[in-house]
Amino acid sequence: MARALVVYESMFGNSGQVAHAVADGVAEVMSVQVAEVSSAPTDLEGVDLVVAGGPTHAFSMSRASTRRDARGQGATQGSVETGLREWLLALPDEHGRWFAAFDTRVTKVRRLPGSASHSAARAGRRHGFTQAMAPESFYVLDVDGPLADGELDRARSWGRQVATSLPAKV
Repeated sequence: MARALVVYESMFGNSGQVAHAVADGVAEVMSVQVAEVSSAPTDLEGVDLVVAGGPTHAFSMSRASTRRDARGQGATQGSVETGLREWLLALPDEHGRWFAAFDTRVTKVRRLPGSASHSAARAGRRHGFTQAMAPESFYVLDVDGPLADGELDRARSWGRQVATSLPAKV
């Protein structure tokens, strides 16, 4: 049976909720492990699909400085030192492994030019991953949340779609 790893970064808990909902959708199709980014493995032996996600900070994946800013705004989760960007940089170059990315972002800024999921997808391609599905954004009502209505259901559905998009031989 194919195996998936869902890795997430979350400062206010919203991206973590989305990651678990995505994992629930993936689990309908294949075995899945969920890991917060600071404890996520970088050895991907036996993993067929990596799904990575986190909050959009300054039009991209977070940096230590933006995570410190989130702490200043009341965030209590996640690590200031390690985020999705650092985890992706630590991965070895891959071939034959599938990748999908998601992010959370504030609804009132839907049309901004960048996102954590697009940045993560680019990082995945640089490492040789094959994109399973286009990056996806899930919306929160404000910086600290909550998630917009229906987003967890949408995340479960997206996770299922990602898993079912893989070739049958996986």
